Amino acid sequence: MADTESLTRALTIHAGVCAAMGSAFSGALLERAAADVTAGGPTRDLFAPWKDAATRSLIAEAAPLRLLGALHDRALSGEDPALAGAYPTAERRGDAQAAWAAGLEAMTADPRRFADFMAHEPQTNEVRRSVCLLGGFLAVARQTGLPLRSLEIAASAGLNQLWDRYRYRLGEVGAWGEETATVAIDTEWRGPPPALDAPVSVIERAACDRKPVDLADPLARRRLRAFIWADQIDRLQRLDAAMEAALAAGVCVEGEDAVSWTKRRARPREGAATVLFHSVFWQYMPAPSQTALTATIEALGALATTAAPFAWLRMEPPPENLAAMEVRLRLWPSGEERLLALVHPHGAWVEWKGDAQG
Repeated sequence: MADTESLTRALTIHAGVCAAMGSAFSGALLERAAADVTAGGPTRDLFAPWKDAATRSLIAEAAPLRLLGALHDRALSGEDPALAGAYPTAERRGDAQAAWAAGLEAMTADPRRFADFMAHEPQTNEVRRSVCLLGGFLAVARQTGLPLRSLEIAASAGLNQLWDRYRYRLGEVGAWGEETATVAIDTEWRGPPPALDAPVSVIERAACDRKPVDLADPLARRRLRAFIWADQIDRLQRLDAAMEAALAAGVCVEGEDAVSWTKRRARPREGAATVLFHSVFWQYMPAPSQTALTATIEALGALATTAAPFAWLRMEPPPENLAAMEVRLRLWPSGEERLLALVHPHGAWVEWKGDAQG
């Protein structure tokens, strides 16, 4: 089991984060989880894989969010009427106290199910993160004047592969994308707009993940829904629309390690700007893998030319502050790196740091 003090602190911190980000229900569940750990209840044993882990490691590996996902998945399954009946829906608010009581019973009766769910890091595939990355894609298109190869690593179900087919409303500064798009994404936009008039053409899209989510599998779709906070109904509805769009488009995510896939698929090509991108996965990689992937990306950047540029676009927290999120773009052949934006982890707001031309 994880160190009680560190685990309790991690659960309490995440409870506060959930509440601050508009999910009072999730925050209340994690507060009860922290109390159960302190009392030596069944919650504590579920965190055995993080035995002696420090609070920072528990947060970096999203251990509390894994528990939230496991509880939500159980509720979504319909196998536990008491738990499902206590969860929020579009028609009702939900009862965190009743949900926790039912969840404790489920953990006690079937701890292996919860442990199995928690063994893999969260795969939220938050489609609203596309609005955070949009300015980066537009900046590459404007600066290179070339069509884009859109290559995503750690893509989960690949929903952000269709970023150019969504409709975006950037607060009061503008909109981008087809008005008839089935997936509409809005955000609070702070600062000037990016290069909204940049001509964009995606001529290739591909993605990989160590454990891809097969959208044809109802259980896999349920797992994606489980990692959305249950009382954030708009996020769930947006996810459902994006999953339908991805299924209709035949989106494919290859099952492969990010380092080997990047070496194999992301070599710059003449006549196109190759954009390798990712969002909120770096912290889940072991340090040696981070080093190897960085070296691979820089080696590909060294191959770039004006006719075959290479871009590294990512939305990740800086190492010193896992609660913050930055969008950064490095574009070769110059290799210049820029901080484009500070963003909300789920895309609720974007604070643009680039100029109005991207």
